[in-house]
Amino acid sequence: MSGVRRLGARWRRRRPLRTRLALAASAAVALVAVGVCAAAFFVIRYELLHQLDLSLTQSATRVVQENRGEGPQIIAGECRYLSAPACAQVVPADPAADPEAAYLLPVSDPVREVAAGTRAPYFSNVTRFGQPLRMLTTPFGDGRALQVALRADPVERGVRQAAVLLAAVGGAGVLLAGVLGYAVSRTGLAPVARLTSTAERIAATRDPRHRIELPPGPPGRQDEVTRLAASFNTMLGELEQSVSAQRRLVADASHELRTPLTALRTNAELLARADRLTPAQRERASGALGRQIREVTGLVNDLIELARDEEPQPLLEEVRIAELVERTVAMARTHWPRVRFALSTGPGAAEAVRPGVPARLARLLTNLLDNAAKFSPPDAPVEVGLTAYGGGLELTVRDHGPGIAAEDLPYVFDRFYRAEAARALPGSGLGLAMARQIARAHGAELTVRAAPGGGALFTVAFGGEGP
Repeated sequence: MSGVRRLGARWRRRRPLRTRLALAASAAVALVAVGVCAAAFFVIRYELLHQLDLSLTQSATRVVQENRGEGPQIIAGECRYLSAPACAQVVPADPAADPEAAYLLPVSDPVREVAAGTRAPYFSNVTRFGQPLRMLTTPFGDGRALQVALRADPVERGVRQAAVLLAAVGGAGVLLAGVLGYAVSRTGLAPVARLTSTAERIAATRDPRHRIELPPGPPGRQDEVTRLAASFNTMLGELEQSVSAQRRLVADASHELRTPLTALRTNAELLARADRLTPAQRERASGALGRQIREVTGLVNDLIELARDEEPQPLLEEVRIAELVERTVAMARTHWPRVRFALSTGPGAAEAVRPGVPARLARLLTNLLDNAAKFSPPDAPVEVGLTAYGGGLELTVRDHGPGIAAEDLPYVFDRFYRAEAARALPGSGLGLAMARQIARAHGAELTVRAAPGGGALFTVAFGGEGP
């Protein structure tokens, strides 16, 4: 039995889904059709026999009323003809009381028992005159039984005709079930076939711009397969954006790396001929080479950081944001000695904690402070504020520099984007993009707007819960 089950499972695995669905639908419809035909046959057979039994009962009632008190005898014997009335005879319980003439209908022990009153009336099928008869045996009173019979071949013929007709109908139903099963599988799996074709085309061309055509209609009335196709289209859209972003990142990175690498090669080739340079020239070339190496190293590290989609969960810990901000601002003061940093912590913010990676949160704030320090005039401070509101926490970094032009605001957090005014300053254009990525990975939102009175105001809003 287990071998048969394994064979059936292997067969199902090797058959396409459309074939299996067509077979399942066909089998279901065929089973219903055969079941309905079988039920109809038994109902017709029962009704025909029931009508014949009613005719026998009526004939027996009429014979009893017309021949009450008669002794054992044959009352009517012309039932061999279809149009003749029922055959009828009276049989005593005691065989010794039988008439001299032979009975027309068969007399058996159950007939004597009905005459004696020890057995209930019953119907039976007998054969006489070479024809099938349906016979009723019922009490006649005073130790006698009445037997009434009618020809049953019309009923049997009607049952056979009904069987042939219903078998033909059932066969047609099975064929129709096959056609409907194929149509149902073809129609029902059409979106799945389109989805499969699209997936295969994407796998072959590696182009996620393909989409599955969806039937018209409101989204709330779509079936499961259509919703699956819509979800697949959404996934393709996300994949297309991801691939486009990856290509842009590679293109931008190659563009940004080309200049420092060219300078590195030039200075390396220059130092290779150090015997032709003066000590001052060698020192300048060596210093330029070191700065360019640090610039390329920083750019590569930033690219690696941006390639990470999320923070490593095992490194999450409860971070006291106020202490982290104080340490980061202290390091910024060391890195930017000519810039004044002003830190203010609001009520309730000093004890606030959030789950996160301390080094990543410090990198977020460092990028914001470095950006503010680059644009801040020497006589104006960079203002850092930490305030608590409700269940949230807000960190702000404001400079008093020239601010961000309105046309540049939508692109401030894009990778490698640098405003016209910032292209002469050091940097790769990745710091703010990395800051937003770190913020979102920690369940926060980083935004920027023009500050009142000039400058730019960056805001990191932490929600009530962590990432």
